[in-house]
Amino acid sequence: MVAPPLLRAVIMGPPGSGKGTISARIIKHFGLKHLSSGDLLRDNMQRRTEVGILAKSYIDQGRLIPDDIMTRLMLNELRGLDRYNWLLDGFPRTVAQAEALDKVCQIDTVIDLDVPFENIKCRLTARWIHPASGRVYNLEFSPPKVRGIDDITGEPLVQRDDDKPETVTKRLQAYDAETRPVLEYYREKGLLKSFSGTETNKIWPHIYAFLQTKLPDVSQKDAATPR
Repeated sequence: MVAPPLLRAVIMGPPGSGKGTISARIIKHFGLKHLSSGDLLRDNMQRRTEVGILAKSYIDQGRLIPDDIMTRLMLNELRGLDRYNWLLDGFPRTVAQAEALDKVCQIDTVIDLDVPFENIKCRLTARWIHPASGRVYNLEFSPPKVRGIDDITGEPLVQRDDDKPETVTKRLQAYDAETRPVLEYYREKGLLKSFSGTETNKIWPHIYAFLQTKLPDVSQKDAATPR
């Protein structure tokens, strides 16, 4: 009996696009191994591996981690997943990284979450937290009972620096400048599949239907109402 072909997928989307939620649902329903560049970086820095120490030295200087270090980190991890379906998250971020990835494996599809930047800005800048407990409020979806005040303690809420409008704008501009060439690279190869929308729950059914054409749903829940 011939084994079914393996799926090698990449997911891309700006900060606040719902990429984490969508990735979790893909993993749950289709059983892909999830490989996040951010998680892998943190793990290697914590374990003080050679690559982790190198990466940390750049981060501590406020510099971007060079392509060769990120590529080495990710490709080394992929070698242990040659018999699995997998989903790459956060890599590749440059055309050089994409070209290096192409040399060792064939990417089947690139899922692009095309969420308008204005929607993302509204979503992220509406987020406020209670520092002591970590409770998160969103002025749009789950606001506190009293604006600016924690429901439980009555203490003031704060906005993280990352969620301030000027910071969000810079992050989105940086993402666009960095990843647009990568999206074009995969578009030219016929691998890019963009899903447009403003709400994760409305984008997800389309991604689910697309992936069903490639893999069976392995989750235990009723596939008719995937969540």
